[in-house]
Amino acid sequence: MNNKELLTSSYDFFLPKELIATHPANPRDSSKLLVYDRSTDKISHVKFSDLEKFIPKECALIFNDTKVIKARLFGKKESGGKIELLINRALNAHDVNVYIRGKVKKDTKILFDENLSAIVQKLHDDGSRVVHFYENEKLLRFEELLPIIEKIGHVPLPPYIQREDNKEDENEYQSVFAKEEGAVAAPTASLHFTKEQHERVCKTFAHAFVTLHVGSGTFKPVECEKITEHPMHSEYYAISKKAKKLLDSDRAILSIGTTSTRTIEFYARNKDISNGEANLFLHPKNRPLRVNHLLTNFHLPKSTLLMLVASFVGLEKTQELYRIAIEKEYRFYSYGDSMLIL
Repeated sequence: MNNKELLTSSYDFFLPKELIATHPANPRDSSKLLVYDRSTDKISHVKFSDLEKFIPKECALIFNDTKVIKARLFGKKESGGKIELLINRALNAHDVNVYIRGKVKKDTKILFDENLSAIVQKLHDDGSRVVHFYENEKLLRFEELLPIIEKIGHVPLPPYIQREDNKEDENEYQSVFAKEEGAVAAPTASLHFTKEQHERVCKTFAHAFVTLHVGSGTFKPVECEKITEHPMHSEYYAISKKAKKLLDSDRAILSIGTTSTRTIEFYARNKDISNGEANLFLHPKNRPLRVNHLLTNFHLPKSTLLMLVASFVGLEKTQELYRIAIEKEYRFYSYGDSMLIL
């Protein structure tokens, strides 16, 4: 382990703006796939539709079945001032952690369409707020809020996409197997699967689903000088019985995405807990214990996701793979291309 692997500055890189994917590939599986085989140190450049040819035969695949909610809401204060609210996560049945663009105080009431309102309960130092949502005057449980925001909310596209969401995003910023509502960011490695390819892969390989409701903390860059000082955000997770059985076996695991990886690895360290809060930070000093192979997108500089990739292949190889991806004009971030680490 060299000290460079612990320095946040080691995970910085320059990305030409034109390589930030602002729209999804069409069809989904036409995106590029960089395959890196650690056993041979070989790199291949293929299409995502070729994925099955590279998955080891005895491998089991673990997918994250979280579903992105329409977490971005536009409303106004009673005084008339405009407000933009981003739901981050439900803390319990009634308390919802949010980010609000616009000045608010405790007890500020925000009005939305469909007789929906929110009242600010707490202000946190990290900029987040805790609110209660109401329909007319009735306090809503989080599950009662979901059908209302499905009508009036917007797809919470990542900040770097820098455009308004549209009808296409309602389908494309969601995996074809999304099921459990609660994420405010998509598990992006999953976005490459068409329905047909996902069904094909699931017929060929053992597989199971976990749930991790991805929060907006996934986009937060590491700001400490040393990565080990970063306070990792936590997210709700659940391990299905089928996933538990596969993870408790000795079968090799291909994790579909960083979110599945964090869930699996949290479970590997806390085997008696099948659901709860996961706050695991994987990096070169905290390597995977259970996941053998990783499918992932290309991530932001200084992000915990980039450090997670380095936990599989080390800092220097991560830097090399990203240099090659930039030279070959791979598309980066949520709607971008992907990489398979074998």
